[in-house]
Amino acid sequence: MQQKELIPHLFRTEFGRITAVLCKLFGIANVNIAEDITSETFLAALNTWPYKGIPQNPQAWLYTVAKNKAKNALSRQQLFDNTISPAVQAELVTKHEMEIDLSDENITDSQLQMLFTVCHPLIPAEAQIGLALRILCGFGIDEIAGAFLSNKETINKRLFRAKERLRTENVKLELPSDNELSGRLQSVLTTLYLLFNEGYYSETENTILRQELCEEAMRLTKMLLNFPLTNKPEVNALFALMCFHASRFEARKDKNGKVVLYNDQDDDLWDKKLIAEGATYLSKASQGSYLSKYHIEAGIAYWHTIKADTIKKWESILQLYNHLLSVEYSPVAALNRTYALAKVKGNEAAIIEAEKLNLTNNHFYHTLLGELYKDTDAVKAKEHFMQALKLAKTDTDKRTIFSKIDAL
Repeated sequence: MQQKELIPHLFRTEFGRITAVLCKLFGIANVNIAEDITSETFLAALNTWPYKGIPQNPQAWLYTVAKNKAKNALSRQQLFDNTISPAVQAELVTKHEMEIDLSDENITDSQLQMLFTVCHPLIPAEAQIGLALRILCGFGIDEIAGAFLSNKETINKRLFRAKERLRTENVKLELPSDNELSGRLQSVLTTLYLLFNEGYYSETENTILRQELCEEAMRLTKMLLNFPLTNKPEVNALFALMCFHASRFEARKDKNGKVVLYNDQDDDLWDKKLIAEGATYLSKASQGSYLSKYHIEAGIAYWHTIKADTIKKWESILQLYNHLLSVEYSPVAALNRTYALAKVKGNEAAIIEAEKLNLTNNHFYHTLLGELYKDTDAVKAKEHFMQALKLAKTDTDKRTIFSKIDAL
């Protein structure tokens, strides 16, 4: 890998690892110090490697520099006086005498503890995703703002408030107790689910960013699977869901960035290895009696990896949507169900169910109704497509709707 590619790659893979260990050292209340030290470490690499060459072991070089910078920070009296509370000074001095542990085992432990910390119930869901992207995934503020279609100021305020909440509530960087673990795990899974969706269904035009969001969500979920106490059926189901969706990532847009709808996708572009991996984890998820929404959604996603347009496929999907809505109702799931209903019982039955939802401010709602009406009432179909066009936010969605109007 060339130098200009290596440092960004290492930043993405190592920023979260180093920051998590340093947060364990300094405490979550001083997460900014950990982030600053990690950022300074990569700045040192940017300033040194172009002139002295890439070290034989770049990762080890980064760890060594980070350790030295952390020790220097610990030894600064000014840091103790102005930033770190007296209550933790003695503990920090003791740690200072020890070797800062950047072993694989401690990195994994630290990242797991950090994952549960940033997904603490005290933190709003959108802030949990932002903290995970920043601290665990090494995303910059610009990238996070791009992912949320927001601006830097808003993201900075959101993260600042979240960090302050962790500090003022004295949240510890640790795994929950055995009694709390199951309940807290649900918050973590929700955050990872939303993080993946932010990438897969994101309205940002940045395809690379969208795919990286999905990859990071999968990496963090895999970390839970590799830890015995969090290797639960619902975690396996969530990872299976991610695999099935990610398998179609390359087929969802053409070379011009235009969305390729499911029926028009080239299934030769689907990642068969990811589909097989998803099937393996869905099988592992079948243990036990608890059926989570991730199990059901993974089942729906599995059927979508079969391109054949059979009645068995759509009847299975419809039944799964019926079950999903009984477990956890959402307007989006109800809207998606109407498409499966159309495949099984026809467009007329689906139109009746869709119009009951009355999601008049949702462009997907109008796009679906346009599709359902197009064979029987071109005027109504066009009305819905035009309304969808008004509500669509991105050029990609607008181009897709324009093509539907042209087809009429």
